[in-house]
Amino acid sequence: MADLHVVKQGTGPMVVLSHALGCDLTMWDEVAGYLQTSYTVLRYDQCGHGRSPPQAGHNYTVEAYADEAAELISQHSEGPVTFVGLVMGGMVGQQLAVRHPQWVRRLVMANAAAFFAESVRADLGARMDQVRAHGLESTADAAIRQWVSPAFLAQPEGLKKMAALRAMLQKTNSQVYVAACQSLVDADFASSNAHIACPTLVVAGTHDQNISLQSAEVLCRSISGARLHTLDTGRMSAVECPEEFAKLVHEFIQTS
Repeated sequence: MADLHVVKQGTGPMVVLSHALGCDLTMWDEVAGYLQTSYTVLRYDQCGHGRSPPQAGHNYTVEAYADEAAELISQHSEGPVTFVGLVMGGMVGQQLAVRHPQWVRRLVMANAAAFFAESVRADLGARMDQVRAHGLESTADAAIRQWVSPAFLAQPEGLKKMAALRAMLQKTNSQVYVAACQSLVDADFASSNAHIACPTLVVAGTHDQNISLQSAEVLCRSISGARLHTLDTGRMSAVECPEEFAKLVHEFIQTS
């Protein structure tokens, strides 16, 4: 198993938080702080992100990250957990619930999709080309502007959080980023999601420029019984509205 950096806090039923591509577990700081009063919160840096170094033999696909998450959960929990993933973390959650259903009691996917629209795939393809040629620094500003809503950027606190997100992205290994990004471009879980049997919540940001509400609706319909909730945010819903996001997760756990 990859040598993963983890943070565990709180007591109670376990909630696992899985971050977005180019981020690390610190993007969950505020959400974890709210949830820890009722739950054991386990968050981790996916392989090649944050303080989890790249590993030989890891191919950085969604499927590999799902297998990695299953092994991590098996080490820290005696039974299934509530798995919460944002963007890439949400894609990982889809495969985790299909490949390792014994470890997923509930699934929350925020700002994720069963597959990306052609326009999004083209945008990601162009970004990968730029990263290969000029490194992550060359795409950081453009990427971050797509992550959050204009209203969030107009606030001093929003600018502070955006700077933290930018720093996370810049520290990510470029080869890992490109490989994981390619896996997201290739992903199509519309069919396999029919095998997800656990209670599922899909969260969409109404100002998400790439992962539209329509994509969230398609994701929701691909999973029997899934619920959809929108937040007035961009793609980083858990960063823009951490208290509301944590409340959504808590209410979902209590009612499912």
